[in-house]
Amino acid sequence: MSESGRTMRLLSGASNGGDSGGGGGGGGGNAGGSSGASGQWEGGGNAARIRGVNAGIMDEKVLQLVFRSLNWDPQSLCVVARVSRRLRAVAERVLWRELCASRAPRMVAALTAPAAAGRIGGGWPALAKLLLFCCGAPAPADVPGHFAPVSRFSKTSGRSFLSRRCAGDLLYVSDPCEHPVAGAADDVGAYRGVFRGFVRSRTRAWLVGHRAALEPRVRCPYCGARVWNMTAAGLAPRSASRRLGATEGRLEYFVCVSGHLHGSCWLARLSDSEGAGHDGSVSGSGSDADADADADAASDDDADP
Repeated sequence: MSESGRTMRLLSGASNGGDSGGGGGGGGGNAGGSSGASGQWEGGGNAARIRGVNAGIMDEKVLQLVFRSLNWDPQSLCVVARVSRRLRAVAERVLWRELCASRAPRMVAALTAPAAAGRIGGGWPALAKLLLFCCGAPAPADVPGHFAPVSRFSKTSGRSFLSRRCAGDLLYVSDPCEHPVAGAADDVGAYRGVFRGFVRSRTRAWLVGHRAALEPRVRCPYCGARVWNMTAAGLAPRSASRRLGATEGRLEYFVCVSGHLHGSCWLARLSDSEGAGHDGSVSGSGSDADADADADAASDDDADP
């Protein structure tokens, strides 16, 4: 027998648990080894898992059922994610994703659409934090961050934050979280948002193409990445101030390299001749806010902790 023939026979014997011809002892040993190895697996194909790795409370399905019964309580999920590295990995891969989907299903579906290749910039924990946490505002307002009980994210509002050169990007932006400031005549509004597929967005392409400088002292409060100052870059349109009901020229916001947006503004006080919108929110001035009122009802997604 040629050398190549003997090599193929050895490979065949190794893969089939031993040669059925002679060498019964060797065959038995291989068979026993194969049996012992197969005993370490449960199921077959893609469902096969090493025994003991995801058993009991470590099973992802069990954890999903537990947190579903808790209505995806974020505090409980944070506690569990800090128990061990393995639980943290499961939380980052599965549990935070399920929490986001339960809070804002249509928003998550849009952010993970085929155009974004199903990817979430910064990861699921960062998106969950963005849905549930208001980052506050810096000096001179000095508003601390806090857990936000109810937040509404709107892609219609997001369009108001996109300049004409970046039209076509999909951006969700929350309603401003209003905070009174001691000694100030106006309230501070803090808001946040997220882009779909920011890596391929026109906004990022413009910032990179024009070599916009990253802020040296500001970091994203949701993923810790570096940020661009959109006001300094000239990408903050006036429609953003109108949409938020903010005082002209007193709005600032940042976008991080992962596509998270956060910012603050000074909200203009209503005069006696101005009223509230149909849903109790402040209506912006001009025709843009009026035209968007009906669109909000059809396209907004609520993120309710």
